[in-house]
Amino acid sequence: MTAAMERMQHNGDVSKLAHMTRRSFVGAAAVASGMAALSGLAACGARPSPSGSGPASTTSESVDETGETTAGTGGASGGTPAVYFTHAVEPAALQAVFDAIGKGLAGRIGVKLSTGEPGGDHYLKADLISGLVSAVDGTIVECNTAYGGSRSSTDEHYQVASDHGFTGIADFQIMDEDGSLSLPVEGGIHLSENLVGAHFADYDGFLVLSHFKGHAMAGFGGALKNISIGMASREGKLLIHSAGQNRTSWSSAATPDFLESMADACKAVLSSQPNMLFVNVMNNLSVDCDCDSNPAPPKMADVGILASADPVALDQACVDLVYASDDDSADLIARIEELDGQHVLEAAEQLGIGSRKYELVEID
Repeated sequence: MTAAMERMQHNGDVSKLAHMTRRSFVGAAAVASGMAALSGLAACGARPSPSGSGPASTTSESVDETGETTAGTGGASGGTPAVYFTHAVEPAALQAVFDAIGKGLAGRIGVKLSTGEPGGDHYLKADLISGLVSAVDGTIVECNTAYGGSRSSTDEHYQVASDHGFTGIADFQIMDEDGSLSLPVEGGIHLSENLVGAHFADYDGFLVLSHFKGHAMAGFGGALKNISIGMASREGKLLIHSAGQNRTSWSSAATPDFLESMADACKAVLSSQPNMLFVNVMNNLSVDCDCDSNPAPPKMADVGILASADPVALDQACVDLVYASDDDSADLIARIEELDGQHVLEAAEQLGIGSRKYELVEID
């Protein structure tokens, strides 16, 4: 365990770190229920408290420090979700952390990622992800943007996907090329519906493959942003950004309302399709998003790759690794804090989407 990881804390509790080699996790499982128990969650009509309520109900097995599996009720130990971590950023490492989750994806699988705005170069590269996309027999999926640029129209967006190498490694689809699908938000903070790409319904599950980085409006972007803003159609993006007030033109809500609306959208997506697994790649850690055509150069070195069945735990672990870093993380931390970026984690936990407490399991 590194000194940085020893310092990682959440709500005053030191995050647990298990350690296993590639050999020790082969055949072991960390089977989580995804988000199958989202029904019956308490409604929330106001801004969540920082601590939130309890985590979503899950079941799992985990690998302890000796390599033995231990049964749990939601993650690695005692109901705490597992987040698997490797320092390497390479195709074999990406496959390894995904395999460590121990739960497969069946049926027609969409691989949700950001194609990246032309001009920027921080998006996940095709040669890094191609092996994993092939392993899940996935179709890469995206939605059009709500702002101007090369990804705001379907034809141009397909061209960007081709230029960035994604159409060369798998089938590719713009999910909102034929409009929107309305998903209900039960007990949302701001939204009563979430508008995703109409082809969302074509898939039996999703691998949510996210580049973790800063973001000019959300503070940071990871799994939660990828399944909220990322899976929203163009009009759905407008609805989230306006906290439910507008779906036809751009209007921006106060930042806390926007972040809470992202959490609302996540709840709708996961309630409608619980068959999802999540991988975050922490490389090219700019303070700016891949939607920026001229992002600031990263000051931090690459951290690694993380994977989990719990998107809240996964994003929280990434944020904690930024704070625990001995590298030059000051700008990224400032970006997160000036926008209260962790409020999306608070809201998501309050809505029962996942848990901010987790066990970090390092894979060699």
